[in-house]
Amino acid sequence: MGEVLGVSAKISAATVRDDFNDPVTVVHYTRAAHFLGLWESERILIERFFPDKTAPLLEAGCGAGRATLGLWHLGYRDLTAFDFAEELLDQARQLATDQGVTAIHFLHADATKLTSVLHDSSSSSVSQPSALNSQPAPAFAGALFLFNGLMQIPGRDHRRAALRELHAVCRTGAPLLFTTHDRDVSPTERALWRLEILRWENGTQDPRLVDFGDRYFEDETGRTFMHLPDRAEILEDLAATGWTHTFDSLRRDIAKESRAVRDFSDECRFWSAVRT
Repeated sequence: MGEVLGVSAKISAATVRDDFNDPVTVVHYTRAAHFLGLWESERILIERFFPDKTAPLLEAGCGAGRATLGLWHLGYRDLTAFDFAEELLDQARQLATDQGVTAIHFLHADATKLTSVLHDSSSSSVSQPSALNSQPAPAFAGALFLFNGLMQIPGRDHRRAALRELHAVCRTGAPLLFTTHDRDVSPTERALWRLEILRWENGTQDPRLVDFGDRYFEDETGRTFMHLPDRAEILEDLAATGWTHTFDSLRRDIAKESRAVRDFSDECRFWSAVRT
């Protein structure tokens, strides 16, 4: 997974935001937004769980707009997308402009503090069409948090806070689609995590990590924080935050992805839940 950095401070939201705003990372995600687009597995599940293309949808952690513009080109026309990394958000806005798309409402927001930002946005004058302008909260008929965005929030309490915030702005019965990386996806991963258990038991784990399951590494695409859960953890988090699990599957069991997608992202698990 790359070389671990040598800084001892605990990883925080500010750490992750700074890493996503780093020019190397911005270039990596901007290239994916321009040249990769939606994965085949994403397209299949989006069209399965969000059949109404006129319904107002919220995309959390939109980054440079890879999935946002992919949704638009699939025919979804009431889109609100947000990210807390300003540089990536600027890239998403620019990509939309370059493609002549003016009706996506982009917001700078933190998923763990979403409701206050959406309230402020809906109270202000916005030139672009959005679910926020015409409906009181909860405004959205569905939400997406793709490419492991939820798992890049440090701290389980904060990830649960993000799930609660998404719950608060979605209607009853609204689907949520997101992805994670599994700790036990392969024999190699299972062996690595058995060693990590011993490190945590002995207190020799990377001191910057917040929870067991965290990784922080650096490679040619920049610095990345990622929490890798097991299945039981996600089921508990959904139940604790008002979501009812409806589906989960590894990407490889949904679609055969291109080499470009497989180079961009390791194997992941898709999850769907509905707001109760």
